[in-house]
Amino acid sequence: MSSATDDGLARTFGTASNGAGWTLSLRRTVAARPEAHAGAERRPVLIVPGYGMNSFIFGFHPTGRSLEHHLAWRGFEVWSVDLRAQGRSRSNGGGRSGWGLAELAVEDVGAAVSHVLAHSETGASKVDLLGCSLGTSIMFAHAALGDASRLGSLVAFGGPLRWESVHPLVSVAFRSPWLAGAVPFRGTRALARVALPLLLRTPLISIYLNTRSSDTSRWREMIETVEDPIPQINREIAEWILARDLTLRGVDISAAAGRLTNPLFCVVARQDGVVPSATARSPFELSGASVKALLEVGDAELPHAHADLFLSREAESRVFEPLARWLAAPHGG
Repeated sequence: MSSATDDGLARTFGTASNGAGWTLSLRRTVAARPEAHAGAERRPVLIVPGYGMNSFIFGFHPTGRSLEHHLAWRGFEVWSVDLRAQGRSRSNGGGRSGWGLAELAVEDVGAAVSHVLAHSETGASKVDLLGCSLGTSIMFAHAALGDASRLGSLVAFGGPLRWESVHPLVSVAFRSPWLAGAVPFRGTRALARVALPLLLRTPLISIYLNTRSSDTSRWREMIETVEDPIPQINREIAEWILARDLTLRGVDISAAAGRLTNPLFCVVARQDGVVPSATARSPFELSGASVKALLEVGDAELPHAHADLFLSREAESRVFEPLARWLAAPHGG
């Protein structure tokens, strides 16, 4: 374990084997002086990354507190994980093929949850799981295929469960499952380094990020979250979009969500083109939880697309704080 402290935060880095040839990296973030909430019992919060990304963005904000920073300041013990082939995770015999969403959900998230429960200072027996973008789908798949008894509340952060709607550009990109799974990707971050400054000058970027809402001056740092997509997962996403519902290991994950009773907080960006709002609302609509809340953000004055949920100038007040208040409430789970 190693640690670093800055901005009033204490960050500790650790590793966990997923049992499938990969050493996963986990980052624990707590505040040196958290805002006091007397008597509040908090479970640790574990953040799961999504498609073509790592955990960097959870600890970054161009102008204010990041998601990790805000939750830590509010008194939570916050963990973020790099799944296999992401960020600080390292192969110890595992390859980049032969696995997909089911393996990430069962093996990787399972290993991360075990690590958090073993090293948390909260004494909790459950983890609150926060899935970001495709991490939402991985989170629900873990609850359906893994050990849901170790999970408290679930947070769906701009992620799909059922594809109620699909942006035309996403539809074109994933039209053919065979083609989506046949093309290997390398050097995506280097490509982003060249393409992003150009895209920021065009309306096309608005399906992912709104320059009216988010400060993009630190874009060179932002792209540290970019990872190469995995062909097998590309194929699974293409099949999923065509079928609308995700099936892994013979289990309909959408249907399984209806049997989950974990309290749910669902965050939707109204101007999201990557995961359109109707699709991002599907976890809320499909969940069987009796305790659940829906937070929709973005309007004509301050539009919110996919990345704005983490990066907008008002993300802390519009997204992070409502989430912190909800997690702090006594939901059970």
